[in-house]
Amino acid sequence: MRTFQYTIREELGMHARPAGSILQLASEFKSDITVTNKGREGDLKHLLSLMDLDIRYQDTVTVTVDGPDEDMAAEEIQSFFEENL
Repeated sequence: MRTFQYTIREELGMHARPAGSILQLASEFKSDITVTNKGREGDLKHLLSLMDLDIRYQDTVTVTVDGPDEDMAAEEIQSFFEENL
């Protein structure tokens, strides 16, 4: 299992465009990928689950990746956060 934290730098937070893009990226991996924000957990592969977390500017989220391709998935998801959020 791999875990990392990230503080959102995008002033609009997790809005529809990056949510759709990260969902598409996460769907490429077999591992389970979850995001936790303010004590609530969502599945990074399900748009409504992700949007329900209400991730905003300066929120610190925890991403957990667990599965057969967790190393590659964690690296790519973390890179996406750094480049887009």
